[in-house]
Order: sequence, then structure tokens, then C-alpha cells
Amino acid sequence: MAKSDHRASHQSVNGIFVHHAEAVVGSREPYGPPGFRGLFSNYYLTVCSLFSALGGFLFGYDQGVVSVVLVMPQFLDRFERVAETASGAGFWKGLLTAMIELGALIGALNQGWIADRISRKYSIALAVSIFTVGSILQTASVNYAMLVVARLIGGVGIGMLSMVVPLYIAELSSPESRGALLVLEEFSIVSGIVIAFWITFGTRYISGSEWAWRLPFLLQLIPGLFLGIGILFLPFSPRWLVSKGRDEEALKTLANLRRLPESDAKVQLEWFEIRAEVAFHKEISAAKHPGLQARNPGNRLRLEIASWTDCFRSGCWRRTHIGVILMLFQQFVGINALIYYSPTLFQTMGLGYSMQLIMSGVLNVTQLVGVSTSIWTMDRFGRRPLLLWGSASMTVSHVVIAALVGKFSRAWPDHRTEGWISVAFLLFYMFAFGCSWGPVPWAMPSEIFPSSLRAKGVALSTCSNWLNNFIIGLITPPLVQNTGFGAYTFFAVFCLLSFVWSYLFVLETNGRTLEQMDHVFKDIASEEEESRRQAIEQEIINGQTLAEKV
Repeated sequence: MAKSDHRASHQSVNGIFVHHAEAVVGSREPYGPPGFRGLFSNYYLTVCSLFSALGGFLFGYDQGVVSVVLVMPQFLDRFERVAETASGAGFWKGLLTAMIELGALIGALNQGWIADRISRKYSIALAVSIFTVGSILQTASVNYAMLVVARLIGGVGIGMLSMVVPLYIAELSSPESRGALLVLEEFSIVSGIVIAFWITFGTRYISGSEWAWRLPFLLQLIPGLFLGIGILFLPFSPRWLVSKGRDEEALKTLANLRRLPESDAKVQLEWFEIRAEVAFHKEISAAKHPGLQARNPGNRLRLEIASWTDCFRSGCWRRTHIGVILMLFQQFVGINALIYYSPTLFQTMGLGYSMQLIMSGVLNVTQLVGVSTSIWTMDRFGRRPLLLWGSASMTVSHVVIAALVGKFSRAWPDHRTEGWISVAFLLFYMFAFGCSWGPVPWAMPSEIFPSSLRAKGVALSTCSNWLNNFIIGLITPPLVQNTGFGAYTFFAVFCLLSFVWSYLFVLETNGRTLEQMDHVFKDIASEEEESRRQAIEQEIINGQTLAEKV
């Protein structure tokens, strides 16, 4: 990583050399080994991240349950409107599945200001409370309308969790192992899908009882309550504490997270950088919106709205572009299309109903294996190389599957070898996605935004995921049904576009602190801004020196 070639200065605080943000990279002493090995050098931070990642598990579990429940005879007996033989079944089934995405969109959008107002920690507890209400209503549903409302409420909780959990993990993490810790979110999502799939695969054998589908919905209350109660014992984000002026508490929390004394040079440097970055962006906001600084309800509302628009203005729009488009491509590379079509492919190959479900479960396990590798590769190779490798691998998979489907889909029983080659590339695709476009889009938005806009930037990125998830859910079934291999050609084009876009626009964040992202994105736009940042750093140094003398 190149050092900045100008204005790299060094100042001493309590014997600790403090560098301006653009010069820190080459001189920062690491807290521990990078990536996967770093998970074992600080068990407290890893446990905090694993525990909060249960929010991703709830999201994945819900997806896994619904994928099997929707074809259960016991479920269809209760909700006849979504049975294949019912009039308009496709619409009613689509509405049922879309409710979770609509609720998630609402939840993710609102979580931006909620996480800033009541903290990342308490907003997780609030999200779990909403999710719990939705889960109880789903378990107790007696008609279609009640189930739809329950899915909407549960979706709000899931959307809130999908936004705030990566944000919380990123703000707790050290730069050396942040990538590996953020992968835990995607790992938890896919683990939830896999576990829910096999639980529901087993409960479908509870014949003649609605507990076949009610029990999986009920079981998701257990990890939800575990997270909701346990999060109260986890620390506040030190970045959030500084943003609220609770600097000394932030230092204590940071030292506890790093398992080092408060006087440690590395802890002092990180604390210094957090305070300087927060103060700098508060001054930038005040300069942009001078008429909204008076503390009254009207101004607070207008400033809240203005801060959302700041995500699209100079100094942040490049980060918003990356966060939103990452989530768009995560959906448009075709992950849901392949999952949707795989049972049909397995059926036409002559596999029975149970084997179709088993192979669908194997697909999810393959994705989980891919995600597991990124716990090591995210900090070893960086985010950008993973995206490029994943795009190239998925493009090849789509092209091969498109060619085989186009040529042999009308007679799979006569071409078993070609059919199994399709399955092999399907599994390779799932592995490649799990290694790259599964975890990276969940990780990067939490890293790239400045402290003042981080919650809102992550909220916009997460909303992009849910909106595009909704769009893909609408277009995939008719696309596969009406175009056959054309659907895979369509997604192959998007995989190729994701490669080109990643090469041109995605910047590497590996090894950088959250406070160094201004210089990664070169968002210090003028000499005046750079001078102001240095003045703020000097003010903090002088204030700390004065406090020590007193």
C-alpha cells in the first residue's frame, strides 16, 4: 500500500507517536496476526462478533424454513390458497414470500437513524423484539392474512438485523481481522439456511399434524431470544460512544475489546484516530448545514434528512455507489435463479422428491464451505481480488450451464453425463459465490462510510440488497420458465459486468482502519479540509496534554 506523498506528519502524545491518517498504514503496529489467525488471538472480540452474528443466523434460518415449508402437504392443507391447484396460487405464493423482503426493506431503511439514536447494541435488541413478535404470529397463524402480516412484521426485524449486525461487528473489530470477523455474518446466514433446511426436512415426516411446519417457525424463537438477551451484556461500539461525546467510556471499551491496558500505544493511537475522525466529520456537516445546528426538534428532523442526502454528495457518493452496486450485483449474478431451477433440473434427471430436496440441501452446504474459506482469504488476499475471482468463476459456470441446458434439457434422461456436468458446475458456482459475492457485499459497506454517515450508508446498501432481492424474486420464475437457457445467459452477462465494475471502481480496504477510509477514497477534497483535519488532531493532542498536566 502506497503512503501519501504529502503532509505526513508525526506528533507525540504521552510518548506515543500519532500519525496523520494517510501515513498510518506503513507505521501502525498490528494488534495481532491478520485474518483467520487473528480470531484466535483475541477470543473476547471473536465471541462478541460471533454472538452478534446470530442476527444473520435468524435471517438465514427464515429463508431455509420457507423453502421447504411452501411445498409441505401439511402446510398446503392449512393455506390452500398457495397450493399448486388453487386459482392464482403463483401470485399468492409470491406475495407471501415478498412480504419478508418488503418488511426487511422497511426495517433496514429505518435502522439507519435508530442505530445512530439508541446505539448499535440496543437497536439489535429492538430488532430481535420485532422479529420475535413476527415469529410468534407465524407459528400461531390460522389463515393466509394472518401469515402474511406475520411475515411482514418478522421481515422488519430481519431487515434491521441485516443492516446493524455488520455495522456493529465492523466498529468493534481491529483492522487486521475485520474481514474475517465480518465474514461471520454471511457464515451465520448460510448456516441458518442449512440448519433450517435439514430441520424442516425432518419435521415434514410428522404426518397428519400442523406441527410439521409450526415447529420450525417456533424453534427460531430460541436463537432470537438468546441474541436479544445476550446483546445487553456486550459492549457499546466505541465509535458510537465517541460520536455521543462519551470519549472516556470509549477508551475503556476499546481497551477491553483489544485486551490491552488503556495506556497501550496501539489503543491510544486508535482512540485518537476515532476522536479526530468523528470531530472532523461533525465540522464538515456543520459547514455544509450551518442553518441547522440549533438544537430544536425541527432542525433535528431537517438535519436528519440532510444527512441522508449527504450520502449522495461530494465526499461520500463514491462510497454509496460502491455499497449500493455491490448489493445489486450480489442478487443479479443469479444466485436465486440457480437455487430456484435446481429442483427442476434434479427432477428432469429422474431423481425422486426426497433426493431433489437432499440435493438442494447439498447446494446450501457447498455454499457454506465456500463462505468458510473466506474467513481466511478475506484478510489474506483482500476484498477486491475475491470479487474479481468470483465474477470470473461464476461467469464460466453460467455459460457452461446455459450451453448444456440449451442443448440437452429436452432429453436429460438420455444425457445423464451432461446432466451431472451441469450439477457439477452448479455446485462450483455455489462454492465460488460463497467465497466471494456472498460475504464481500455484506462486509464492505460497513467499512467504507465515515462515522457520521456510516449507519445511513450501510442502511442504503442493505436496502439495495432487499430491493434487488425482491426484483429478482419477481423476474426469475418467468425468466427461467419462458427462456430456458436464456436465463443463464442473462445472469452470465451480469457476472461479466460485475467483473468489469469491480475492476474499475472497487477500492481495497484490507488492513485499513475505518478512520483511514477518507484517504482510501481520496475524499479530503481540498487543502483547507486537510488543514482543518490536522488542526483538529492538534486540538485533541493539546487537550490531552493539558489534562495530563492538570
